Amino acid sequence: MTQYITTLFFIFAVIDPIGSIPVYLEATKEFDFIHKRKIAIRASIIAFFILLFFILIGQIILDGMSVSLDAFQISGGVILFLFALTMIFGDGKPEQEKNKITDYKHVTIFPIAIPSIASPGAIMAVVLLTDNHIYTLQQQATTTLLVLIIIGITCLILLGANHLQKKIGNYGITVISKIMGLILASYAVQNILSGISSYFIK
Repeated sequence: MTQYITTLFFIFAVIDPIGSIPVYLEATKEFDFIHKRKIAIRASIIAFFILLFFILIGQIILDGMSVSLDAFQISGGVILFLFALTMIFGDGKPEQEKNKITDYKHVTIFPIAIPSIASPGAIMAVVLLTDNHIYTLQQQATTTLLVLIIIGITCLILLGANHLQKKIGNYGITVISKIMGLILASYAVQNILSGISSYFIK
């Protein structure tokens, strides 16, 4: 049970639903309330299927390229760590993604579904968490369910984004995003150390 709770919190950290609020608000500012709700729901569904695709296909791609588990753990950890650093020391996930909005008619897929919800870090994380060499089919199914739960929570947060932003403010959103980045950085370092340790033990 503890492992599942840890995984749940990690997925929440890497998807960072709170950090997606400014992106969503900026992307939907020209839409009415009904269309905003539709965009939030559709973007969440699309993001889940993007992550599900990598859960199902990511391992096949790695095996086809003959990438070892150790190499993947180390490289994946490095990528996650760099992604976490941008969350901690950079301008922040919200500002970077808000600046990419150029077409307000197609904001559901970009930038809300990807890269705001299904970010590169989230994609790498779900592939790591469903590695066939480490996790059983049941564990992978559970992880997929946890991803669905977090996406559901993300959808609810986006639906209440206007109210939530007024409550915690942009500063609060930035602080939470940086905390999520710190948690992600810790997980990334652990993956790097595990990969290095496993390589030299063989």
